Amino acid sequence: MKQNKVLSLLGLAMRGRRLVSGEFQTEDAVKSGKAMLVIIAEDASANTKKLFTNKCTYYQVPVYEFGTKEELGRAIGKDYRSSVGVCDAGLADAIIKQLEIGKVPER
Repeated sequence: MKQNKVLSLLGLAMRGRRLVSGEFQTEDAVKSGKAMLVIIAEDASANTKKLFTNKCTYYQVPVYEFGTKEELGRAIGKDYRSSVGVCDAGLADAIIKQLEIGKVPER
């Protein structure tokens, strides 16, 4: 259920033009301060995961691993996407809330 909710919120962000996808657009959104949240596909390459983890840590943007490239692409009506950036604070908060549901708290 959580997965459907997150993917449908990503689709909503795309339709509202509040989402960027692909490595270059997502990286530019993080650097320019437009991205409020970055989601990386779980099956993305190690280099892509490292790049976005480091960039998002430096620019203080929340970053999560979620879904596959195919699922992320299908949710936003595109081909395979290894990274997406949400550029709307309200949508980013709603997606983070869904991603945190069921997550085991760290001690």
